[in-house]
Amino acid sequence: MKRVLLKLSGEALAGDKHTGFSEADCMEVARQIKEISDNGAEVAIVTGGGNFWRGRTSENMDRSKADQVGMLATVMNCIYVSECVRATGLDTEIYTPFVCGAFTKLYSKDSAEADLKAKKVVFFAGGTGHPYFSTDTATALRAIEIGADCILLAKAVDGIYDSDPAKNPDAKRFDTITISDVIDKRLLALDLSASIMCMENKMPMRVFALQEKDSIIKAFKGEYNGTEVTV
Repeated sequence: MKRVLLKLSGEALAGDKHTGFSEADCMEVARQIKEISDNGAEVAIVTGGGNFWRGRTSENMDRSKADQVGMLATVMNCIYVSECVRATGLDTEIYTPFVCGAFTKLYSKDSAEADLKAKKVVFFAGGTGHPYFSTDTATALRAIEIGADCILLAKAVDGIYDSDPAKNPDAKRFDTITISDVIDKRLLALDLSASIMCMENKMPMRVFALQEKDSIIKAFKGEYNGTEVTV
């Protein structure tokens, strides 16, 4: 694969702390990004915001405002991980779909692709810029726009299961599954709108647990412990 989009969950960036950042975990992510970049990959990244805020979990706020808080949480995450990646010697660029002062650049597909070709690690922060859309949807959208070969979906669990493994100890993991089956079975790999976009645009995914050793490198090489989502 030449170009990949890596989705990092916010919870994974927090490690065992559950909130905020685990610097050790984020630097380990950066080390792996450096290695696959050195092996020729063009790397784009979307982060979730769950280590700070999830708009849909608020019961007392207007949903649009709650989602805006979540968008800003992903901006913080991207800035932090970007600096970790820069510490490895790589150049980075952060894009948002809304003006964010001097912190980020306004998203442009052409600019993002030029940065990728220049071997910069490109971060897509702020989701889609609209409420009611998750970072899963932003992941699918940006991967399709930049012509990624695959989405590397780094999660807290090691793949896609037939039921929630946190609630069902007998849940079974799929080694391989089609995106249409993910949709038909309403599996919790990513949200429905993102799954449909991936199906319609033939975007494959590799789903794996970020906390496993060298998980990003292994997922990039196809030697990972997780679920292959085919089209």
